Amino acid sequence: MLWNRARRSDNVNDTREGKDARKQTGKTIAAGLAAVTLTGAALYASYDTGPKPILMDDASQYASSADAAQLGFIESILGDTEDTWTLLFAQTARHYPSPTLTLFSDSVVSACGAADSSIGPFYCPANQQIYLDPQFFELMAERFSAVGDFAQAYIIAHEVGHHVQVELGMSAPFETALSARQPVIGDSGLGVRSELQADCLAGVWAYHAQQRLAWLEPGDIEEALNAATVFGDDHLQRAQNRAVRPETFSHGTSQQRTQWFTAGFDSGRIDACDTFNAAPL
Repeated sequence: MLWNRARRSDNVNDTREGKDARKQTGKTIAAGLAAVTLTGAALYASYDTGPKPILMDDASQYASSADAAQLGFIESILGDTEDTWTLLFAQTARHYPSPTLTLFSDSVVSACGAADSSIGPFYCPANQQIYLDPQFFELMAERFSAVGDFAQAYIIAHEVGHHVQVELGMSAPFETALSARQPVIGDSGLGVRSELQADCLAGVWAYHAQQRLAWLEPGDIEEALNAATVFGDDHLQRAQNRAVRPETFSHGTSQQRTQWFTAGFDSGRIDACDTFNAAPL
């Protein structure tokens, strides 16, 4: 993936220990803001990796050259999501409010509550921020064999997809049910539909980014599809030697996740991502 072709975003807020915090240009969290609980926000977390926390290697955590390259990659992917969605929103005379991506180590306090790295990347709609511990990318490779730049780009694009669906009102059924404390978990449930829609929107972004930048290389799409596969609910349960229980699904099966990303990538159309009216998923 030729990610250096993308514009680097200024909306990355690096709060990791030992880092000079970058200026946050996104919406600021108001003091004393009461927001949705983390239980609700966690449903916008894309990858339930189980109860084990991510183990950090303090000795190698901040290797300067590798870290600088990783930060540049993250800024570039976020920057292109901004450029892509700004253009797509403008087609319907809408303004795209860019989310802030906050980088953290180990744990973070968001407007949606406190979280640690084990929850994986997540989007908090209360303050339009994406939260990511970059060590998650190492976890992807080491524990799940999900490797490659475009696999990581898919992770970021999926979280941006949650931001997009909220801004466009596409996930209103899920948000309404969540606010009313109605059940959203389970195969074909509203939680699964919301996550699959974010996968599809990530595919829409990938299509338009490729049209503008021609930055994909052989094997890149396969990297994203592999990441979608290993983070399918059924795959994760089997990998943990657990019985597959569709009633506990929160993100969709491996087949569903790859199918909906592909639907977005093949069409490049937002209206191809209506997972809430799709039958079957």
